[in-house]
Amino acid sequence: MCGIWALFGSDECLSVHVTSAMRIAHRGPDAFRFENVNGFTNCCFGFHRLAVVDQLHGMQPLRINKFPFLWLCYNGEIYNHLALNKKFGFKPQMAVDGEVLLHLYDRFGIKKMAALLDGVFAFILLDTEKKKVFVGRDTYGVKPLFKLSTDDGFLALCSEAKGLTEITHAMTSPASIEQVLPGHFEEFDLKQNGKVSSVQMEEFHCCTDGPEHAVCDSLGTLPSGFDEDTVKSNIRTLFENAVKKRLMAQRRIGCLLSGGLDSSLVAATLMKLAKEETAADSPDILAARKVAAYIGSEHHEVNFSAEEGIRAVEEVIFHLETYDITTVRASVGMFLVAKYIREKSDSVVIFSGEGADELTQGYIYFHKAPSPRASAEESIRLMKELYLFDVLRADRTTAAHGLELRVPFLDHRLTAYVLSLPDDMKVPKHGVEKHLLRDSFRDQDLIPDEILWRRKEAFSDGMMSVKKSWYVCLQEHLEDMVNDDQMEKAPQTFPHNPPHTKEAFYFRQVFEQRFPGRSQWLPHYWLPRWTQSSDPSARTLAFYTPDKEEQ
Repeated sequence: MCGIWALFGSDECLSVHVTSAMRIAHRGPDAFRFENVNGFTNCCFGFHRLAVVDQLHGMQPLRINKFPFLWLCYNGEIYNHLALNKKFGFKPQMAVDGEVLLHLYDRFGIKKMAALLDGVFAFILLDTEKKKVFVGRDTYGVKPLFKLSTDDGFLALCSEAKGLTEITHAMTSPASIEQVLPGHFEEFDLKQNGKVSSVQMEEFHCCTDGPEHAVCDSLGTLPSGFDEDTVKSNIRTLFENAVKKRLMAQRRIGCLLSGGLDSSLVAATLMKLAKEETAADSPDILAARKVAAYIGSEHHEVNFSAEEGIRAVEEVIFHLETYDITTVRASVGMFLVAKYIREKSDSVVIFSGEGADELTQGYIYFHKAPSPRASAEESIRLMKELYLFDVLRADRTTAAHGLELRVPFLDHRLTAYVLSLPDDMKVPKHGVEKHLLRDSFRDQDLIPDEILWRRKEAFSDGMMSVKKSWYVCLQEHLEDMVNDDQMEKAPQTFPHNPPHTKEAFYFRQVFEQRFPGRSQWLPHYWLPRWTQSSDPSARTLAFYTPDKEEQ
């Protein structure tokens, strides 16, 4: 996990912009570099490093002797870099995983380079010989990347939007700041004056397609067929492989453990493979203790009061760069857990269970889907929007404290396989969501059965108590902070995504104070489908019932 930043075609002295680059310093606490591009004095890179692989080398922009005309800034991990080096006979100059991007680009060009990467990444690649700039981002947008562009050819890029909002530039119209689309790359022509012009933007991988990099995977070809035993065996194999490849690190590894199914499977598999884990989280907490005791992990509980959570809200919204209701709610707990990990442990690489609910139809509202096809289509929609919600939350809350998150449920081979299964295999069954995933680990002695079959509990609900959710505590506190007159005028005050509750109004107010006029960063609120609910909490759904032991 790092922070990357770059400018092309600035009209101002580059030193003026250094303060903007420093706004993402939290993403890379180990080192910082600010470097001009030879021959293009109005172009530069900024880099904040969190050293996880090859701590001696690896400062960026990354350049090697073989390709002196290539400049690379990237954030992420390339899990198959050793396999790619071996398959194509590359001779790396360093042990840094990102170096393989330079060799792949030289051999195959930008599109195949991106498609062959098994990992999570955001990159800025400059080719001064061909006068090209390329930017790209992994399939699910696990690693963030924003761009600011103007009509006269100025381009600025940053891991977080806050590193772009204070940039000034002479322009005839306001500059837009938007996310680089996941699974896409964009190509720019670079002019001698440092300005750029966009040539093309193209998708290199869609979540429903098998990844091109599978040819380099040591796992090989999986057994074919859709009989249940084959499918469940394949899911177990792919999931364990997803966790195993993510053990690539030279820093201590930990795991967020909420006591729910997803994080429990990740933690238990991690323990099975690595025998080292640092857990954190919630009053989902009784369940978390049971899992930790069962798998033999070193378990750290992080408890916080409603008051502590409320005090953190404004800082959380600043790091998130969104005002989405459920994202803010769930982020507070994760933000405080990440803070604890940074202050009280030496774990830097953190595993988590993000993506499982979207992939395996884990949200409770899937029980109301009108058909298996509708469920499958909704799952794909959620996967494609992860970068706006759960993946955004997971990245920003951990990056705020200089931690690197790893999400095995978003492994390309695993997701492509699950999404390719027949629709009726993936729907909730016997009143239980994520039935196929649970059934795949039945009788594997990996986690306790009561956790394997524990009902879905949203993070923003489960981290207080059944009697009083965190979101209820939050709503009660904010009741007096927004008045009825403000609510009545909310559609006029905030015409895009107008808030319908005082909680939502307060989130939006804080967001506008930090990022005025940027409400379009959130295209729509996250809400459950096929229900009349106007609140994202699962506990507001008429068909929600807690587990018996939690009542």
